[in-house]
Amino acid sequence: MIALVVTSVTAVTFIVERGLALRVKKTIPQALIDAVLHYGSGRDLQMLKSVCAQNASPLAKLLLFSADHLDMPKSENTALVETRARYEISKLERGLVVLEIIVGIAPLMGLVGTIYGLITLFGNMDAGAAADSSRFAQGISLALNATLMGLLIAIPALIAWSYYSRKVESFAVRMESICDEFLRKHYRTEGAVPNGEAVAPSVRAAPPPKLH
Repeated sequence: MIALVVTSVTAVTFIVERGLALRVKKTIPQALIDAVLHYGSGRDLQMLKSVCAQNASPLAKLLLFSADHLDMPKSENTALVETRARYEISKLERGLVVLEIIVGIAPLMGLVGTIYGLITLFGNMDAGAAADSSRFAQGISLALNATLMGLLIAIPALIAWSYYSRKVESFAVRMESICDEFLRKHYRTEGAVPNGEAVAPSVRAAPPPKLH
């Protein structure tokens, strides 16, 4: 029962902590979405960085990371952002593993408690206790309480784990879409650079005249 109480407190702690951490305004602030939607060219880059600094979040980190590598080709920048996004998503999933473990072990711990209680009950039962049906029923009831408590811990943990996992997946898709929108707008013209100026086309040397 002590182990079940500790497991219960741990589950409640992670459910509340993930609920606060996975709020939309802390993960994908609306101000960042608006900044990307109104992004026109490299001249708006400083404005975007300022908004990211004011709205610290996983999305802000991804946008700043991609903004710091705009001197690279779009394909390379996109690959780097995808790698960085996996790291940010893993941070959002922190704590979900604990809930998943609790979902699996809480019913088993309750079952172990019930079996142990029944073994103790039958092991200490004498003839007088066997004749007293009320005492026997009370002992069984106490043993079954462990299973009930294990299920009462596992069910909320399972609901929270499923809900938060879906939420993280949704955040991942939205952040990928927003970052892709930013990169698409910035690289929409060939040769765009961070300051919004176009790179001058390279001048090829004229081929030498052929000698007949």
